[in-house]
Parts: sequence; C-alpha cells; structure tokens
Amino acid sequence: MSILASFNIGTTGLNAAGQSMSVIGDNIANAGTFGFKSSRAEFQDLLSASLKGIHGGDQIGSGVKMAHVTGQFNQGTIQRTSNITDLAINGNGFFMVEAPFGNGYTRDGSFHFDKEGHMVNGDGHKIKGFQPDDKGNMTNQLLPIKLGNTTIPATPTSTVKMSMNLDSREEIKVFDPKNPMKSSNFSNSITVYDNIGTAHLVTMYFNKTADGQWDYHAMVDGAEAQGGKAGEMVEMASGSLKFNQKGVLEEEVEKNNSFNFSKGALPGQKVAFDFGPSVKEGGTGLEASTQFGSKHSVARHTQDGSSAATLASMSFNDDGVLTAVYDNGQQRDLAQIAIAKFENNEGLFKTGKNLFKETRKSGQATVGKPGADGRGEVMSKSIEASNVDIAKEFIDLMAAQRNFQANTRTITTSDQMLQEVLNIKR
Repeated sequence: MSILASFNIGTTGLNAAGQSMSVIGDNIANAGTFGFKSSRAEFQDLLSASLKGIHGGDQIGSGVKMAHVTGQFNQGTIQRTSNITDLAINGNGFFMVEAPFGNGYTRDGSFHFDKEGHMVNGDGHKIKGFQPDDKGNMTNQLLPIKLGNTTIPATPTSTVKMSMNLDSREEIKVFDPKNPMKSSNFSNSITVYDNIGTAHLVTMYFNKTADGQWDYHAMVDGAEAQGGKAGEMVEMASGSLKFNQKGVLEEEVEKNNSFNFSKGALPGQKVAFDFGPSVKEGGTGLEASTQFGSKHSVARHTQDGSSAATLASMSFNDDGVLTAVYDNGQQRDLAQIAIAKFENNEGLFKTGKNLFKETRKSGQATVGKPGADGRGEVMSKSIEASNVDIAKEFIDLMAAQRNFQANTRTITTSDQMLQEVLNIKR
C-alpha cells in the first residue's frame, strides 16, 4: 500500500507543479498588460495518515495541493505618455467602470472619449466620477464622466472691480459729457460684455468735484449704444467717490446705472462698479481705491463677463479633476475621477479585460475622491504598467520546472520498486 500511495503523492506533486507553472506563465504573458496585477501560487499539504491514530505524531504525508492563488497588488511602474486621458493611480485604489455585470474596478487607466463625449476604457465601458454643481463646486453625485456641450454661452458683465489711485493734487473740473476728455482729470477703459457676448469698450472718466470728492462717468461710443451716433460718447452709468483726509476711500455712491447696448443686446443691463471695500462698507479703505498725492494709476481692473466660447483643451490635475479650457480663456471643472478602495484587495475576482469585481471576501467598495482617506493620487498623462517582475518569474519558472521533474522521479522510482515486488515470484 505504501508503494501505491507514493504514486498518488507524486501525482499530486505533478498537478501542483503544473498549476504553479500556469500561474507563472500567466504572469509572464501579461508582463506588458497595463494595470495588470500578478498572482502567486500557494500550496498546502494534504491530510496526513497517522500511525498512532488520534494520539498524534508518526504521520505520513499524503501529498500537496494548490490551495490559493493570491493577487499581488504592489504598485506597478508609472510610465509617462502624451495622452491627457491616460491616468494612473499612485497608491491604493481602483478606477470605477460601468461594466456589463455592474460596477467594475480597474488599475488600467488607458481611457479616451467616445463620439458621445463619454469617458470610456478600451472596451467602451464608461468611467465614473463626481459631478460639479451649478457653481462649479464638486459634489458627491456619482455618474459616468461626460464632456457634454463643447460650447458655453456668453456671460453678461455684472460687476467691474477697480483698484486705482486718483491724484489728490488735481484741480477741480466740471464734467462736460459732450467733451469728456478735456473736462475730466483722468480716464481709463475696460471691455465689458452684453447678454449675447458682444464686447463693448467702456471708458471711465473721473473728474474732481471738491477736495476728497470725485465723480465717475461710464461712457461708450454712440455706435455701441441704442439710438446713439458714432463718434459721440453716451453715458451709461455714473457715481461719486468720497475720500477722507488720509486719502482712503470713505464711501462710494452709485447715481445711475443702465447699459443699453446696441447690436441686439437686451436693454437695461446693470453693471456694478466696485472700487474696493470702503470704510462705510466695513473695510479699512486701504485695500480699496485711494486718493494720494501721486500720479493717477490703475493697479488692476477685472470684470466677470465673457463671450460665448468653444472647448480648446482639457487637463486633469493631481486631484483627478477634469478641467475644460475654452477659447475665451475661461476654465470649468467638468468632473472628478472617483477612486474605490477595498478592505481586502486580494479578495477581488478577476473578470478578464483588466477588470475586477467585488466579492464577499473583498468587502464592499468605499468610493471617494483621490488622495482622501488612504486613496492614491491620480496622475495625468501617465499609465501604470504591469507589476510583473520578469526576472523573478523566470526564477520561479525554473524552480517549478525542477519541482515537476523531482515529482516525476517519485513516480518512476515507485514504479521501479513495484516492478521489484512483481519480480519476487520469479
């Protein structure tokens, strides 16, 4: 019986060694697969036969079996590419994919946009991410990432912010709207936009009315105003600025404000002029426009309007946020890549096509934003290579081959011993 048992033991060794070579061969075959995670064969001995029953000790082994194939989820090498939709996770976590069987998870970040604007993987499965609200703030709403409309509508100017200094040494002047240049102490121009995105040049004229007091007049050329004549300036808004004896802005007062642009724009557009937080508004006045004894100057001026625009380029940052850049200079956040993590990565089930799905052993996916709560960061224009170590796999392959050969020796030797037993009768 012991000779026959050695046949079985040798057979289990052959089976285990063959299965081990299959695992190693699969690793080597996928050495060039993006995001691939290698596996390791783990063995267990079979139930041993005891010579002393339940008393233990003096046991004869019954062979071996391959008990587990454990995934190795160590980080693969991150390679740089020129494709902005190539993404890699530096750290723990998986991209979420809308797979046919439900939510799939992958480390392969070779993505692109399909003809409908969805971000998809090589098999056309949609990639999930967080969506922004109307103000551009990222929410926890999880949906497939989509570009949507590649054009954005015009935004009419509602506020113009100016930071400037008016020369306190100037003489008092009476403003004449028919001759604004000569009747003002200082002027400055800024471009604003109407509701259909047409740009209009607005010139701001400032004239000193008393010590510490100035008026401003926002005017456009008559060709830009409804009912105006080209070459004649038309006033759209006016107001006054009051400075204290320290030269800081005490108060700003708006007198009238109604922009009636031509060329199809809606009448009555309101454009607020903000010269900074005045003392009356609770500021120090030093952070606002000033009236010092130095020449007129404009430190900066900004306005919040824009023309209609089309998509010019896109980019991902390290937080996985997809930002669209339009040809008018505006930027909008379109989505943020979602990262899923598991308590037990080794418990995930391989479904092929570089995808995993969750199991009872892996636990449920915890979905969050890149870099948060132990999740890895997302790297743009990068892709994670396979984590297979070719040198190690070849060494393991040779060891498995020798193991296979050694087990064949067990069988051939047992066969020779059995042959000797059969020859006893002769």
